[in-house]
Amino acid sequence: MWRGQAERLLPLLEEVLAEGGAAWSEVDALAVCIGPGNFTGLRIAVAAARGLAFGLGVPAIGVGRLEALAAGRPGFALVAIDARRDAVYVQMFRDGAALGPPDLVARTALAGLAPGATRLGAAAEAGTPEAEEAPDPAALAAIAAT
Repeated sequence: MWRGQAERLLPLLEEVLAEGGAAWSEVDALAVCIGPGNFTGLRIAVAAARGLAFGLGVPAIGVGRLEALAAGRPGFALVAIDARRDAVYVQMFRDGAALGPPDLVARTALAGLAPGATRLGAAAEAGTPEAEEAPDPAALAAIAAT
């Protein structure tokens, strides 16, 4: 969603709760993606999570986007997401645990990084399920619960 995030976010959360047959009073904690990603979208998401957490009296837990994409992946994985301007954010994981901090590299450098690793996000072959760059909400929740 490129525009209208602020206007659409809370109604979308209401829809998710309704589909799950849950109410705000049943929420024990909130997980929010903290990036890397679109600055405005992240700022809106974090502000909404903090405000909701304060109002509900529950914790808001930030989870990295690259970490969420690697969650549950066994073995060695290279995760990359588009950073625009022919660059990508990359991070390597083993069994879902980060091997170092995220880094910003030229898109052309991807081919030479982490030979033999499972490639996820922008590092994966286009059109495959592994090429998805949006984290699974269940992965965000699972990481936040630990």
